[in-house]
Parts: sequence; structure tokens; C-alpha cells
Amino acid sequence: MSNELIINSTQNGCRIALLKNKQLVEFHQEEDGNRFNVGDIYLGSVKKVVQGLNAAFIDIGYEKDAFLHYLDLGPQVQSLNKFTKLALTKGNMSYKLTGFKHEPDIHKLGKINQVLTKNQKILVQVVKEPISTKGPRLSCELSIAGRYLVLVPFSKAVNVSKRISDSNERKRLSRLISSIKPENFGVIIRTVAEGKDVKELDKDLRNLIQIWEDGTSALKKAKPRDKVIGEMNRANSILRDVLNESFDSIVVDDKTLYEEIRSYVNKIAPDKEKILKLYQSRVKIFESYKVEKQLKTSFGKSVSIANGGYLIIEHTEALHVIDVNSGNKSNQEEDQESTALKVNLQAAAEVARQLRLRDMGGIIVVDFIDMRKAENRRKVYDKIKEEMKNDRSKHTVLPLSKFGLLQITRQRVRPELNITTREVCPSCQGTGKITAAISIADQVEKTIDHILSGGSEKKFTVTLHPYLFAYFTKGVFSKRVKWFMKYLKWVNLIEDSSLGLTEYSVLNSRGEMIET
Repeated sequence: MSNELIINSTQNGCRIALLKNKQLVEFHQEEDGNRFNVGDIYLGSVKKVVQGLNAAFIDIGYEKDAFLHYLDLGPQVQSLNKFTKLALTKGNMSYKLTGFKHEPDIHKLGKINQVLTKNQKILVQVVKEPISTKGPRLSCELSIAGRYLVLVPFSKAVNVSKRISDSNERKRLSRLISSIKPENFGVIIRTVAEGKDVKELDKDLRNLIQIWEDGTSALKKAKPRDKVIGEMNRANSILRDVLNESFDSIVVDDKTLYEEIRSYVNKIAPDKEKILKLYQSRVKIFESYKVEKQLKTSFGKSVSIANGGYLIIEHTEALHVIDVNSGNKSNQEEDQESTALKVNLQAAAEVARQLRLRDMGGIIVVDFIDMRKAENRRKVYDKIKEEMKNDRSKHTVLPLSKFGLLQITRQRVRPELNITTREVCPSCQGTGKITAAISIADQVEKTIDHILSGGSEKKFTVTLHPYLFAYFTKGVFSKRVKWFMKYLKWVNLIEDSSLGLTEYSVLNSRGEMIET
């Protein structure tokens, strides 16, 4: 099983694709200057306390005030408020929390107005990014995630990931971290810490404490709306969370981003630096790794699965609905029950991939093809549970009902990813009428003939749609071969599925656009 991370730098940021056995399983888009990411810690200002909701609205600089519920304050919020007040007023205090005197924990059934007042300054962390018409959702239970550990200020607990099942290993990690963690800090031990020695864990812990100290020491000059501690960029955060022994390749097409990622990989996993590569081909990186094609086939309303089946994915304000259909080719089995089971098992794997790929959250209802046997419904339930094991978002899957409906809840912390797979025709602009009398193939051919006959460019490259590429290159005596026989010059053609059918570009040997 291979895992590859493909990172494409764009004008506005970067696009990140995670491939598992060459199949796209995760896709992220990150824009430069993007704010209010999950994990960011801000100095906020209380704008309104709403007793009816038992919540407050906090100004952290977004166009809409962020939402903070009483249950998200955390038991140690009074200690956090005391620390924030001291940090804002005293310039010579210690930010290590050594000797810091805790305030009493708040009552879990208390009222928001007993803790917060209007215009109060407060440290908050983004736990859910702005979605649709809603502002960010916040928490006062601050945490800073590292490679192996999560640092929790103002706590004393040491907790171990539930995914570490070995009781001896859980005890070892708990004893080890308890012996090295600083005063007034709690620690959550992540799954990837299993089997790691004290040197690696101590290094990660020291890095997290340094991040905390650097961020909080800036509080004395901070103003409301300022970001105190920022989550790392999306590429590095994905590496932090998923980089493991099964990774074979990390490919980046930008030199600056490559150096940044190499520095981070060298810090968290030096042995993995050798799998990081800088992509330098003229063919676009997403085109070379077939990512562009998978994006266009994976984000439509209808998604195909093996043996002729397909999914129909609909989104509503309240939930997402996925309908499983057998299609007209799923008739290889002996009876209807066997056919339904086979299609449903294939659909279960694709549903799990689509949830992760589109980052769908909230309530998802999947309408599988009806099956009479309870054991078959159990097989489909087990299949989707197994496929969702690698999903890093918290989720709950309920067994299929007798009607073939399966309910899933999946944590939603970011807006759902949506890629437009329908395009307006570049020739007619959606009118259905083409005014140009000459075809696009003739235009390309005339352009190439003009350049070859003029002799101004000895070497040039034409990038065009795959259909046009096939038109000019297929066959023993293709159009390209005929050009060579006529002009004794070979034309370099590159296919690019991100282009429209009527779009093409001509570049000279220096990579500059040639006006056509």
C-alpha cells in the first residue's frame, strides 16, 4: 500500500492531494492569508453575553462575531482569565506557569454571565471555521498540537489516545509523560506516540512549550483581534498528522515551499527527508499524477463505482443524502440479493472516500440497495466502519435499518469542499451558438504552421486539451508526424485536462507565452 502527498503551488496558495494506491482520498485548498483556521488562538473581546443561549459572542476580527458557549469555556477558564489579565498588565511575569496559582474550577451547570462580562479580553481558540452564514466557533480549553503530543495549559491530566489498545504501552507512556511534563500543563498522548522513546517525546514537548511561551509573551503588546498562536500551514499540519512508515513520497512543485516542508520534515521525522522530492517537469504536477482527472470525476453530483454502479450525492441545509444505485451493468451475480450485496460493499468504500475527500460533516444518510438478509446488512455496516478507520475526523456510524438506510455523523470543523465540475462552454459562453466558422483544431494547426513556416522559433511547446492532443498525435502518420516531414521540426505537444476544449497555449523555449 502506497501513500503519496502531492503539493501544487498556485498564485493564491497551494493545493494538496493525498493519494492512497494512486487513488485520491483527501484534497485540500489553502489560500495565502487565510485566517481563522482550526487551532488558531486569538485575543478576543466579549461583544455580547446572551443569557438565553448561555453563550457569548466574541470579536476576533471576522465579519461576524464568533460563538462561545458556556460548555466550551472549560473548567479552568477562571485560571485562563487570570493569566490573560496578568500577561496584559505585567511585562515581567513568567509564561511557563511554574508556581502559577489556579483559580477554582467553574461549575458545569453555571451561567455565562458569572464568568464573562461585556468588553472583557479573553484568550480563545478556533474549533470550527466559519461555515456558510455562521462565524467561527470558539473554545477556552486551549491546546497546542504536536507530532506526538498535545499540550493543554492550566490542566494537570495526562491522557492517552484510545486507539493505543496495549495496556502496558498506555501505562508506560502515561508514567513517562507524567515524569517530564512541566507544572500546570496537561498532555494528551497521540496515537503515533506508541513505541516512541523518551528522547523523541521530550523533544516534541519542549517544542510545544516554546510555542506557548513565544505566543503568550507577545500578549503584553497584543490588541483585541490579534492572533496570538497560529496553526501551521495546511501542508505541514497534514504531514504532522498523517506522516508515518507507509509514506513513500512527498512531491512539491515549488522551490520555496519545498524548502519549508523539508525543514519541517527534518524537524519531526529526519528519516523521512529522503522521500521529499522537488517536481521540475514542464507537465503540471496534478496532470502528471492524474489528480486533475480524479478531481473532475469525484466531485460531481453523480459518482461512478465499479461494475456499473453509481452514487447520487445531494446536499441540503440539514443533512447530506447519498443514494446508491446498481446501474444497468450490475447483473453478474446469481440473484438480486447477491447483486445488491456486491454493489453495496463497493459503494460503502466509495462513500467513506467521498466523506473524507469532500470533508462532508454533520448528518449523512446513505440509502443502500435493499437487502433482505440481516447478515448482509451487517457486512455492509462492517465494511464502511473498516473503510472509515483512517478518517481523522470524529465520526459515528449506526447500523443499517431494515429499509437499508445508514446514518453517519461526522465532525464538521471546516466548510465542505466543493469543486465545480460543470463548466460554461468557452466557445458559446452557454448560449448554444458558436459564431466562429473555423474549428479549434484548424486554429491550432494554423498557429503551428505559421510558427514553423516563419522560422522565428526553433523550439516551442503547445499545451492543449487531451481531445486535441489525441487528434494531433494518434496514428502512424499523425498530424505531428506530417509537420515533421514537411518542416523537419518536431512539435512538442502537452495534454492538460484543466484546459477547456477550445483553450490552448504556445510557449517558447524560455517558457514565455507566444502571442497567436
